[in-house]
Amino acid sequence: MATKTRYDCSVSAPHPLTPLFEDPKSLLLDLAQQRELPALLDLLVSRIGESETVALARVWLVRPGEGCETCPMRAECPDRSQCLHLVASNGQSVVEPERDLSRLNGRFRRFPIGVRKVGRIAMTGEAIEAPDIAELPLWIADPDWVREEQIIGFAGQPLSHHGLVLGVLGVFSRVRIAPECLDWLRMIADHAAVAIAHAHAWEEVGRLRKRLEEENEYLQQEVAAEQGFGEMLGASPALLNVGQQIDLVAPTDSTVLIFGESGAGKELVARELHRRSDRADRPLIKVNCAAIPRELFESEFFGHVQGAFTGALRDRAGRFELADGGTLFLDEVGEVPLDLQSKLLRVLQEGEIERIGEERTRRVDVRVIAATNRDLREESQQRRFREDLYYRLSVFPIQLPPLRDRREDIPILAEHFLQQAAQRFSVDPPRLTRAVADQLQRYDWPGNVRELQHVIERAVILARGGPLRIELSAADSKEPRNQPFGEGDEVLTENEIRELEKANLQRALQAAGGKVHGPGGAAELLGIKPTTLKSRLKALRIE
Repeated sequence: MATKTRYDCSVSAPHPLTPLFEDPKSLLLDLAQQRELPALLDLLVSRIGESETVALARVWLVRPGEGCETCPMRAECPDRSQCLHLVASNGQSVVEPERDLSRLNGRFRRFPIGVRKVGRIAMTGEAIEAPDIAELPLWIADPDWVREEQIIGFAGQPLSHHGLVLGVLGVFSRVRIAPECLDWLRMIADHAAVAIAHAHAWEEVGRLRKRLEEENEYLQQEVAAEQGFGEMLGASPALLNVGQQIDLVAPTDSTVLIFGESGAGKELVARELHRRSDRADRPLIKVNCAAIPRELFESEFFGHVQGAFTGALRDRAGRFELADGGTLFLDEVGEVPLDLQSKLLRVLQEGEIERIGEERTRRVDVRVIAATNRDLREESQQRRFREDLYYRLSVFPIQLPPLRDRREDIPILAEHFLQQAAQRFSVDPPRLTRAVADQLQRYDWPGNVRELQHVIERAVILARGGPLRIELSAADSKEPRNQPFGEGDEVLTENEIRELEKANLQRALQAAGGKVHGPGGAAELLGIKPTTLKSRLKALRIE
């Protein structure tokens, strides 16, 4: 019958039967069951530190260099990007039995990587084992404490996982540490490192799951409230010019400011910028600045922690955090309160935010696209909008023309909205006749594309399977234009629309005697800007 080998973690002389810590096998099994990092660390130092032969057991983990301003070892730190943070501590003092050795804010709460013995363990990944330090080696940082607490042995083990040092486990004992105990400490450190790596993984999974839940909740709200314009439909020179600007700036991370009237489709331009960028696989988060109560702006942008103010029942990520790695669309950015604009400017410049009620600084990588129907230059001159924020937002401005300046796109948009509405209402789509298209093109559309969409939806509802009839305000309609061909109830093709537009421009030039701009010019007769007219003439190849 085979004899079961018994491993005994005991000290050598003078007490060969006194273990450094009891039942190390049980500790290994319990470490494997822990998924939450704080409970895991507390278990590790508590089980080791509860032994009478252990003066102190501590764990430092490698983390970003925070608190450098008050760090006692600031002068010794070669690189403040990361260091060892004291995260768990336990033990028993013989000098002051009531002293709390679990506190984490003492002299050795930080160790720069590579500095002193603990820092060297983290840098090299090699253990430092001094089972008998009765002679007090020179590297002892506090000889008085060692003598007072009757420290005899020290073991520092790296917490390494797949070659990466996650931290350091340090044990100070009041007895000479036996080789068997050093073996067990190495094994405990290896198991603890695996458990810490798994705990980090669980934390990351939980964080990503929470973020996905928040993004999903946000996107569901967006879908429920979305009344977008579909794709960027149209072939007018004005819209083609916008498309060219989108192609130029979309692949960059430059901030874009979109100018345009309400309902012209500024959000659609923002979506196209995001879709054609390298961030397309990350979310596009929208903030309607005009719809946020003044007192909630900061929470909406930057988030808050539980209890930060009345009604803050749980931690909540702000829109900048949700957009991390993606794009944030600030619609109606001119509505941001003046006192908050400085904080918005800081995020754009530094890429750092702080949740309300939290001192921790979080870094975010967000591309910002803003939109407004205001003249922000004039607003900044009147000191109603920060001038430095205006220039920071308008790195690449895009002017979106109103629908009345691209009338040739109206039939295309109308047909799209007609099909969309018919599908939504589960009816057969009525025909868009030439007469109806001409009626739509004569209208000035003060509400732009959004108004066109709503007019078409209302017409589909009223049609009830019959012909499409459009109800528009006569005050915003132009005089009927002569139709160069066909009957009024024929469906327009795209080529017919272009020919219609071309014929109308030629008549305007003839009436103006070839004059494009100025009083009595073709642009004035058509009610459009001279630059817009020149673009259309060039696109249609009219001399």
